[in-house]
Amino acid sequence: MECYVYKSRRRADTYLYLREHDAFGAVPQPVRAVLEPFEFVLQVTLDPGRQLARVDAAQLRATLAERGWFVQHPPVPGVPEA
Repeated sequence: MECYVYKSRRRADTYLYLREHDAFGAVPQPVRAVLEPFEFVLQVTLDPGRQLARVDAAQLRATLAERGWFVQHPPVPGVPEA
């Protein structure tokens, strides 16, 4: 599965993952309003077994398949990352 990653220019360390390139219409307007504008960062192939730094790749694939988008928020200080 291909995935397209955009960073929020409004919220530091917040990223939007999309199943389709520039498919912002899949993201609810209230979510877009908080995070826009976006800047394209990279395209990545989410093969089974793929490791990502702050996101569980299997969960990301499932969420993208179900709704087409996923938001990665910055880590919360004092809370260990999964």
